[in-house]
Amino acid sequence: MHFQKICVLGLGYIGLPTASTFATHGLKVVGVDVDQRVVNLLQNGQLHLYEPGLRTLVQAALRSENLVVSQSLEPADAFIIAVPTPFTAEKRADLSYVKAATEAIVPHLRHGNLVVLESTSPPMTTVNLVGPILEQSGLKAGQDFYLAYSPERVLPGQILRELIENTRVVGGVDPASAEAGSDLYAIFVRGEIILTDSTTAEMVKLMENTYRDVNIAVANEFSRLANRFGVDVWEAINLANRHPRVQILRPGPGVGGHCISVDPWFLVEAAPDLAEVIRAARQVNDGQPHFVVEMVRRALGSLEGRRIAILGLAYKPDVDDLRESPAIEVAQLLAGLGAQVSAYEPFKPDYSQDGVFSAPTLQEALSPAEAVLLLVGHSELKTIDPRELAKKTSARIALDTVNAWNPVEWQTAGFTLHRLGVGK
Repeated sequence: MHFQKICVLGLGYIGLPTASTFATHGLKVVGVDVDQRVVNLLQNGQLHLYEPGLRTLVQAALRSENLVVSQSLEPADAFIIAVPTPFTAEKRADLSYVKAATEAIVPHLRHGNLVVLESTSPPMTTVNLVGPILEQSGLKAGQDFYLAYSPERVLPGQILRELIENTRVVGGVDPASAEAGSDLYAIFVRGEIILTDSTTAEMVKLMENTYRDVNIAVANEFSRLANRFGVDVWEAINLANRHPRVQILRPGPGVGGHCISVDPWFLVEAAPDLAEVIRAARQVNDGQPHFVVEMVRRALGSLEGRRIAILGLAYKPDVDDLRESPAIEVAQLLAGLGAQVSAYEPFKPDYSQDGVFSAPTLQEALSPAEAVLLLVGHSELKTIDPRELAKKTSARIALDTVNAWNPVEWQTAGFTLHRLGVGK
């Protein structure tokens, strides 16, 4: 299938890189977002999110005039849906954005078009939700137009490289739709493109993130056990991983982001009677921020009125993505228990949350503190010199939840260092 013009719906962490990559490979691309602020920023060559190299890519796409940013769709050869799929307070998938994006395509859908859903979704969303909405146009999926699901499988911080190099899974509602999707992504994908059906492709995405979530849950549970048994979990993991068939992941303050912390719930929702291990893993990881708060309480005693500087709020190191971040939950829990919390997030220093002072600089976070809590292993924070830190704050209690700080160095600098999963 030949493509000259495509529409990408949703200009977030996946949609914007995807639209820009297609544009720099010669296609005419209309990038669509319902957020006027996002559209205005992009039209002026500015970005609303951080990803290494993305600004350069987007500006190149805009300069080429192949990428146009708008709040409105236009007729095109293909439509890619890359909108968010958050989950509700009841841990159920919120497909309202997918539904709205699909409905927006209907007036523009023409015979021979391709529609691809990229948004992570519960199994059978493509055939049970997207397909029937598109067929309100009077056209039939798999007969009059092509319909496929192709999940993004990229790591924040490496999106631009992995978007091109990673294996791509394309699932169609019929074989011809899968082939059409393969033709589209072959424009820039260098990795292998594997064809399957749409529900299998949806399942693949959920399985990948659920596998990670379950394994992280084991590591987090090990950190709790090590604390009880008087063991250093980091030493124990290093020793256990010397076994040729063991690779235990790293514990931490919890699991965040829009994928690993969310996707497993889609499987629990779809088959609650079967997803028992998956549900248990989610409960462990969702409970890890509470374990960290208890770690802080053991170090400080009562939290009422205690001044705590939190370092890092993103869900993972060296990105600005705060979605479902366990660090934010820790900050809110501490504030809720009466602590005076200041937080420094180097990738988003202007982020604000109720009850927590967002410090624009590290110094401003540290100045009032009597304890310093590391929640995210940003490169900038991992390499802090404790001797220099001691000059910026009177705090002499430090807590490390990601095993980034050398205990000997911090103790030599005059700090009492508490580490997650270290019961010694």
